[in-house]
Amino acid sequence: MWSPKQSQTDPRTPGSPEQTSPVTPISSSVPSRPGIPAARNLSFLGPSLEIKGKVSGEEDLQIDGKVEGPIALQGQKLIAGRSAQLHSEISAREVVVYGKIQGNVRAQDRVEIKKDGSVLGDITTARISIEDGAYFKGRIEIERSKAAAAEESESEFVPVSVTAG
Repeated sequence: MWSPKQSQTDPRTPGSPEQTSPVTPISSSVPSRPGIPAARNLSFLGPSLEIKGKVSGEEDLQIDGKVEGPIALQGQKLIAGRSAQLHSEISAREVVVYGKIQGNVRAQDRVEIKKDGSVLGDITTARISIEDGAYFKGRIEIERSKAAAAEESESEFVPVSVTAG
């Protein structure tokens, strides 16, 4: 331990067992741990916004306002917030509905309609979740992933020989 009687220079020789290495502060330049997903960009359209026209982009989007027109977010997530009123054809990787959607929804991965959410239109997706209290009127088409469809088509046409005795 350092006391006022000791000089500020360390008299120990390099390599001696008593020598300690300096502490390096952690900075923002330190890479994150592998296995932790990177944060995705999320854009917002607030409740006072009204858009008439096409909405497209390459980042996740939360809409709390009104949109009339197609919404195309290929490979991204769309969140229809509680105050959202969408009169749109929607195409995205994932769609989560807390508000109201009037129009067809196509999601490559999944669609979730939450407790107070409503969808009036057809849904095409690989997975769907509709909570108690949600409203849905339309048709649902489950689209299998390409890998699952290929695996099933291989197992469907297995030749079988039957001998009658």
